[in-house]
Amino acid sequence: MTIETTHVGSLPRTQEVVDFIFARERGEPYDAGEFDAAMTRAVSDTVKKQVEAGIDIVSDGETSKISYATYVKDRYTGFGGDSPRNAPADLKLFPSFLERIASSGGTPQYARPMCVGEVRSKGQGELEKDIANLKAAMAEHGAKRGFMNAASPGVISLFLQNDFYKTREAYLAALADAMKAEYETIVASGLDLQLDCPDLALSRHMLFTDLDDDEFVKVAQTHVEALAYALSDVPAEKVRVHICWGNYEGPHVCDISMEQMFDTLMSVPARFLLFETSNPRHGHEWEVFRDRKADIPDDKVLVPGVVDTTTNFVEHPRLVAQRLQRFADIVGADRVVAGSDCGFGTFAGFGAIDPAIAYAKLAALSEGARLLK
Repeated sequence: MTIETTHVGSLPRTQEVVDFIFARERGEPYDAGEFDAAMTRAVSDTVKKQVEAGIDIVSDGETSKISYATYVKDRYTGFGGDSPRNAPADLKLFPSFLERIASSGGTPQYARPMCVGEVRSKGQGELEKDIANLKAAMAEHGAKRGFMNAASPGVISLFLQNDFYKTREAYLAALADAMKAEYETIVASGLDLQLDCPDLALSRHMLFTDLDDDEFVKVAQTHVEALAYALSDVPAEKVRVHICWGNYEGPHVCDISMEQMFDTLMSVPARFLLFETSNPRHGHEWEVFRDRKADIPDDKVLVPGVVDTTTNFVEHPRLVAQRLQRFADIVGADRVVAGSDCGFGTFAGFGAIDPAIAYAKLAALSEGARLLK
């Protein structure tokens, strides 16, 4: 049995797409029809490249979005001003490195407004365009299965912080209410839904540094509860959830461990669980899944990241196969899908990986998966 292949979602955008996105971001004039046409062309090309790389479950590359979380400011009311910027705790421990990446342009620049009013949907028009582009591209290039990313309530609350609702819990509840229709629209279209949830790990060393690990786990569980409400009318078998510790090169010495987050991850209302296993800080944590095999629900499919998304090394297919074999030995090959650690284009116009190398990594991922039969 050949293991299926996928990735986390975002892929490098063309300069034409980046220019359009930032014109909209800055409030500059642009032709809406030309914007839509550029997105359609780019999604078609992105899906074609995924198919050529051997990816079975494709995405639109998050082409039209400024980022995986802050795109919601354009599709929902209630956001304005600017949220506090807080560097991850591990970078603060190494100030010379933090200064180096900041001075070299190593951090993306984009608006991150606060929640300053009631969060309500502006309608699903932009989402429906994204869905139409992806489905048309899949039909054109022969992709049989696709997924679309959406921000989780928890990750929105991480990047677009609350300055309106009385409590953080009330803000999460409002976000869950608002995002519910987006999630249902994606699944109703026939696509799988991927919820991006770095808040379940990354936010430990970004927003909740004043808590101890046990206290943070309790906070993360409230995020899962908000997500469960938003997904209450969506079949779990159509849902993928991705967690990570931040898609950046850095020491990552403040990351909470997978061992501590394991129960939280297993509790998410999704069949497909995407997580990092390739970067040097978390590559050993496949052992957690081995040691807690009995605690992995039978309906969960593991989607380990078997290529890194912060380095331009292209993994050897044999290494990919070895990483996959570890998880196949734990839950069986039929419950493993090959994935990437994170996205390759998390923010428009910004990414550590050269675009051509990103697709070379996906090709290596696919070749490695084919070695397991």
